[in-house]
Amino acid sequence: MATDTLKSTPGASGASGGLRRLLLDNGALTALIILVIAMSALSGDFLTTDNLLNIGVQAAVTAILAFGVTFVIVSAGIDLSVGSVAALSATVLAWSATSEGVPVWIAVILAIATGIACGLVNGVLISYGKLPPFIATLAMLSVGRGLSLVISQGSPIAFPESVSHLGDTLGGWLPVPVLVMIVMGLITALILGRTYIGRSMYAIGGNEEAARLSGLRVKKQKLVIYALSGLFAAAAGIVLASRLSSAQPQAAQGYELDAIAAVVIGGASLAGGTGKASGTLIGALILAVLRNGLNLLSVSAFWQQVVIGVVIALAVLLDTVRRKAGATPVTAGAGGSSGLKGPQAVKYGLAVVLVAAIVGGLSIFNNGSSSSNPKVGLSLSTLNNPFFVQIKEGAQAEAKKLGADLTVTDAQNDASQQANQLQNFTSEGVDSIIVNPVDSDAAGPSVRSANKSDIPVVGVDRGVNKAETAALVASDNVEGGKLGAKALAEKLGGKGKIVILQGLAGTSASRERGAGFAEGLKAYPGIDVVAKQPADFDRTKGLDVMTNLLQAHPDVQGVFAENDEMALGAVKALGSKAGKSVQVIGFDGTPDGLKAVKEGTMYASVAQQPKELGRIAVENALRAADDKEVEKTVKVPVKVVTAKNVDEFTG
Repeated sequence: MATDTLKSTPGASGASGGLRRLLLDNGALTALIILVIAMSALSGDFLTTDNLLNIGVQAAVTAILAFGVTFVIVSAGIDLSVGSVAALSATVLAWSATSEGVPVWIAVILAIATGIACGLVNGVLISYGKLPPFIATLAMLSVGRGLSLVISQGSPIAFPESVSHLGDTLGGWLPVPVLVMIVMGLITALILGRTYIGRSMYAIGGNEEAARLSGLRVKKQKLVIYALSGLFAAAAGIVLASRLSSAQPQAAQGYELDAIAAVVIGGASLAGGTGKASGTLIGALILAVLRNGLNLLSVSAFWQQVVIGVVIALAVLLDTVRRKAGATPVTAGAGGSSGLKGPQAVKYGLAVVLVAAIVGGLSIFNNGSSSSNPKVGLSLSTLNNPFFVQIKEGAQAEAKKLGADLTVTDAQNDASQQANQLQNFTSEGVDSIIVNPVDSDAAGPSVRSANKSDIPVVGVDRGVNKAETAALVASDNVEGGKLGAKALAEKLGGKGKIVILQGLAGTSASRERGAGFAEGLKAYPGIDVVAKQPADFDRTKGLDVMTNLLQAHPDVQGVFAENDEMALGAVKALGSKAGKSVQVIGFDGTPDGLKAVKEGTMYASVAQQPKELGRIAVENALRAADDKEVEKTVKVPVKVVTAKNVDEFTG
């Protein structure tokens, strides 16, 4: 049974040859070193103590998830459910400790037990149900996310204060998530290198049939392997929720892919039989360094996805090249697999000294190279929505006009990713920060960190809870919901059947618009809401959900969608009924939405003025950075736009 510990072929001699062989034999480490040097050369803000600690914090959750996935991949399996299991475990902890009044220590045990139970179910389906790991864990991905939403009712749940300290620092500088990551990494290394179950993983991954014939109880071993993956996912979920001070039902979406990428970048093979904890840690650090550096370099959020994909491919390609260069696998337990010894430790030491010297020199070179213009960071909840794209455009135009350098990031509706971006802005030392929170509670800890660094923060479109903001520039979502209810009810003559398309569960915009609409409908008892379904602020999902609802409610007369994208999807599903027998109202006043209003397929849109929101946010951020007085709350009016006044509306 082979591991990915490698031994050099003879021929390399001397210090230079040893260093060259060290780098060739450790492709992921080489990639990380190159990446650190490159980022240090490109950004003078990269190599600071605060930023390096940020990178550690940002890598922590991915690394902990990836350690669990390492067990699975070493045994030639796959686990796509770890992100959902992490969210479910954190939700169970928060719900049981707050809503149910369970003692916190019992709630923590319940959360860990939830992760283990999910892993055991995966193991049973794979070992005894004969399901392929991909299918079994894909099913658990959906089940785990669904249960998290059911328990939380789609809303974030405040995390117990005692557990939230896991997201704090020790001594005011050492992040607890980094310590947890190190401990979980050591446990992973111990299990893989020093235990019977660890040796069994390599045997099963190398040749499952041979392992079974040699006497290993493969089915029972797989139960343990997937249970360990679930346990590590639960730990990652608790750490993530602690950072955000709340359990987010939609947290850790897509993290399973990052975890798998970290394991593979670290040298493991998806075919099984190879992999180690140190490689997985390096893989997680590569992803964290890359995202951090791209933020600091103000790389477009859209291009970041391309760059990350390319770097992942190059890191794995480097590993393939170094294998062809002469590195040969060593069987588990052979020299070099159990730790650093003698000359190998010296070589690692030389490599560290060399990198430190290069990076230190680059750091000195970069001092004083930054622009004299004021720097503003803008973190948007998503750029996959025309409304937020318009906020960005308004902000960029105002920043250019006022001579400010504006960096825009896309959180992709992921509260933890937004927390990372805000921490990056803080460590970079921007003059002010503008945030459009994915979730108002989850943004709190990162904004408090900016408060401690005396960086003013301005909220745009949504507020930040439990933190100090210099100003809030927003439309009134609740009032907009009320206006939408009034417009739709009056168009229907005060009676009729309607459906509601809800936004992304857990977001404040969805909650506030829905609450306002419900409040507004109280004045119209003749209006019957026959269905409410989430379509995640997405046009395609709006189309699919509305198509399904029409099967059950073909006589529906009205649709309220919590944004224009879902409304446009509903219009497509309704076909010739849209604007005639069925009236559709959206929210946001996006260009496509207003076009549909003008054409008559949508009756109205509750229009905000996103470009104005972006413009005013930048203006207030720069005023706050100069210690000038700003209004605490700046309300940008909303209005119902119909075919009668659409030509007068400029946005």
